[in-house]
Amino acid sequence: MAIAQIATGAVPEDNLARVQKAIGDAASSGARIVVLPEASLVRFGVSPAPFAESLDGPWARAIQETAVQLGVVVLVGTFTPADDGRVRNTILVTGEHIHEGYDKIHLYDAYGFSESADVQPGNTPFVFEVDGITIGVATCYDVRFPELFRALADRGAEVILVTAHWGAGDGKVDAWRLLNQARAVDSTTWIVAVDQADARTAGVDEPDGPRFGVGHSLVVTPMGVVQHELGAAEERLTVELDIGAVQKARKVIPVLANRRLGTLAGKA
Repeated sequence: MAIAQIATGAVPEDNLARVQKAIGDAASSGARIVVLPEASLVRFGVSPAPFAESLDGPWARAIQETAVQLGVVVLVGTFTPADDGRVRNTILVTGEHIHEGYDKIHLYDAYGFSESADVQPGNTPFVFEVDGITIGVATCYDVRFPELFRALADRGAEVILVTAHWGAGDGKVDAWRLLNQARAVDSTTWIVAVDQADARTAGVDEPDGPRFGVGHSLVVTPMGVVQHELGAAEERLTVELDIGAVQKARKVIPVLANRRLGTLAGKA
């Protein structure tokens, strides 16, 4: 599996070229799955509606063609039209046998930012399978909601891929790390969390307003240990995950099996 920590700008065509190069570099390293950040079509701070297109549109189909040609499965952040004039914050999952999308469920209406002004939320947890391994998908602010990660584990997820364009600020990198570690422990899954790089390190112009993209993409074990962490700049990492570690963790600390929410529901 490859992490492609890139920074994208305001022009979809330029971002497509950056994404395709990252996919090619990752495939050359032997990766089967390539994970790129949220909002790779256009970065946050740019109104997404003029650029949103369906998964049958040219941007998404170009990613699919690249994935199929290179024999990989790609996850990358785009925006698709919603039914109320807004868009959906969609993670495209594409390759030879799949071309689907996960619509971000939890919208970033926090720290003075209102994602819901432009984005309609999704409502369905999303898993897919690659080479017999079940993989869940979450996006950025989703990582603050443990119930989603447990729902993905209940659907069979052994790995959860978190794509992000994480807001910058005091303590935000610490929160990013902590939350991904916590979700690994909650769900006893591998967490592979991929953020956009800090745009300033990549020479990408940022719009006025809140700054997004801090880097520090992570690989976290099912026991919550940070196995790999990148820096702030654009960077790529290829890793091999020990899927057997999931069952080992669930035997040692069976938090999913030990849940008693049904018993406790309705009690004060």
